[in-house]
Amino acid sequence: ELRLGLVQLLSLLLQRCGASLAPYLSDVIRILQATLLDHYAEVRRESCRCAVACAQAMPEHFHMQSESLIKPLMQTISHQHYRVRVDVIQATGAVIQFGNGKSVDDVLSHLAQRLFDEIPKVRHAVTTVIGEWLLHLRDRYSYFHKLIPLLLGSFTDEIPENTKLAWTYWEKIGLQWEKENEEDLKDKMDFSVSPSHYPKGVTRPGLGCRELVSRNLSKILPGLCHDITDWVESTRIKASQLLYTLLLHAEDHITQHMELLLRTLYQACLDEESDVVKNCVKAGELIGMFVSPKVSLRLIVSAFGKTPKPSCVMVLTAVIRGSPKEILQPHLTDLGNTLSQAGVCQRSEEVFYMEQLLCCVQALIEVCQEHCKEISLQLMKVLVTIMAIPCSQHLKEKVEETMSSLAEVQQFDSFLSLYKQHIIQLMEWVSVSCDCWTCYSPEVLQLDVIATHSGPVIGEALNNFILILKICLQPNKDPQMRLKLFTVLSQLLQKASETVNSQGLFPSYLETVIKDILAPNLQWHAGRTAAAIRTTAVSCLWALIHCEMLSPKEILKVKDGLMPQIIAAMDEDSKITRLMACRIVGVFLKVCGRQFDEDKFTNTYTEVLKRLDDASCDVRLAAAHTLTNWFKCLKDSDVKSAMESHIEFLYQELLIHLDDPDQNIQNAVLEVLKEGSILYPELLVREIEGVVHKHRMPVYCNQLLHHIQSAKESA
Repeated sequence: ELRLGLVQLLSLLLQRCGASLAPYLSDVIRILQATLLDHYAEVRRESCRCAVACAQAMPEHFHMQSESLIKPLMQTISHQHYRVRVDVIQATGAVIQFGNGKSVDDVLSHLAQRLFDEIPKVRHAVTTVIGEWLLHLRDRYSYFHKLIPLLLGSFTDEIPENTKLAWTYWEKIGLQWEKENEEDLKDKMDFSVSPSHYPKGVTRPGLGCRELVSRNLSKILPGLCHDITDWVESTRIKASQLLYTLLLHAEDHITQHMELLLRTLYQACLDEESDVVKNCVKAGELIGMFVSPKVSLRLIVSAFGKTPKPSCVMVLTAVIRGSPKEILQPHLTDLGNTLSQAGVCQRSEEVFYMEQLLCCVQALIEVCQEHCKEISLQLMKVLVTIMAIPCSQHLKEKVEETMSSLAEVQQFDSFLSLYKQHIIQLMEWVSVSCDCWTCYSPEVLQLDVIATHSGPVIGEALNNFILILKICLQPNKDPQMRLKLFTVLSQLLQKASETVNSQGLFPSYLETVIKDILAPNLQWHAGRTAAAIRTTAVSCLWALIHCEMLSPKEILKVKDGLMPQIIAAMDEDSKITRLMACRIVGVFLKVCGRQFDEDKFTNTYTEVLKRLDDASCDVRLAAAHTLTNWFKCLKDSDVKSAMESHIEFLYQELLIHLDDPDQNIQNAVLEVLKEGSILYPELLVREIEGVVHKHRMPVYCNQLLHHIQSAKESA
């Protein structure tokens, strides 16, 4: 309290005596150097007021000793009491205003730190001091490039009063600079033209403000670009906000700084802090507005030639969104070709990269609208590639929406019309290197998307599609790749009328599909992948039969080549393979069984009979139905008499299977025996009588005997 009273007394002396205290200035300065660092906060505050009064009272003498106060002031500027910080900032403003301007360099970093202060009044004080310096500091022209960033940094203050104060000062500074440099600006003032494209809802700064930024941008940008990648999060956010403000002022003067700006944006757009990314994207949109696409796109596209990062695509998207449609239109073809290059759209399977690529396509469609017709094919290639990436399945809906938008700007009903327009070109695009495909080739996934996503349109490109399958599904090709393609084919065949046969042309390719694609892949090879391939090949064959695309006439043509392989497939480890193989054999017997000779009949029934011992109920049921068809084939066949011993053996085995634990199987076996009883009823009766007393299910035996008796009476 005593020290506070003494400082208050000094303050009173300065007010009363003013310049008369000039002979004692050195003493006053020494006192303030000590009291500015006092432990008592009120002494520090009063000392700050004394420093202001001293500077104002004798400026002609004060400037020679003002530097002595800078060090204690800067030691106090981060005091824990915000009122002390406010007073120190105000004192610093007066000491430099009326003292030695060279001290600006010593205090700038400290004032910049106070712009991050949690207390709005502290930030308000900094804005006021910087504004006053820019208006009244004698050497202000030498410090414009250092002070302007601090004032413009307050434009994004979260407190509206601080933002308004910064704008008010900035407008005054701009007008003052216009008056001081009227001769230089005469032409610009008389013939200035407002830009045709400007951010909506944003007021254009005055000419003086724009010129001040443009002329100092080369000095401001390097430090700012360094800060935007700083390790401190708040610094990066503030720097990114300031970058947007500077570019808004610089307008077309941005052009000469493009290389530095783009390098910075590429790095900053990968920032973990979303606000930094958001501000950098806004800055990228300003580049699109103010810089000629001839310059900006050339520089961005050249970055794609190296290793394109997601941030490169993000910046390109922002530039596209900011560009006027009429200015961007001449560059559309180059943009489309760049994006559809394998090195760009297939560069990475990273989800973030694919999201940015999709955003870029969306931006092109939104900005260029009907002009996108020029690059419709290229955009379709990009969208197909995005959809083909396994880890980007969640983007499927967005890709479909984007395709629909692309179709809409071309006055199409849906994205299927886009496929219809480009299906042949897309097929040619993916098939260029199909002879060298492996399971890692992106073209395999692209073909999957084109074939399954185009719906009925794939039926118009069968020539290309079947040719690709014929080349890629040879047994010497990569097994995993063949498995993927067979899965695609199997999916299509399950809805053949809505996909591959939508135009009714698929039957003309059946011979190629069966002989050149399915048959070679039904051959047995060791390994799980080979087994999976056989499963999908059998699935495809069953799909052809099930959808009745493989007519009886076609079955007659292919039965000799396929029957041995299908019978072998009934012994596969895969339950699905065994099940479908049983069903296919049943169909083959039904359609052309009477054309089989004795050896084929024998071989067929022995293999099918084994499946009645299968672990799967479905397979046993299918085997029973197949044996029913086998008996039907023998009904009027020439080989019936030669097969008597085999039929007798079959009766014996089937009677055993009447004891199957599954009732459905029991009923199915009963139906088989009923069908078979027509051939040699007496033989079957003898076999039944021999086992009926052992049977767990004598009721089935009795039903069978009754059926045979009824058949005799009917005859």
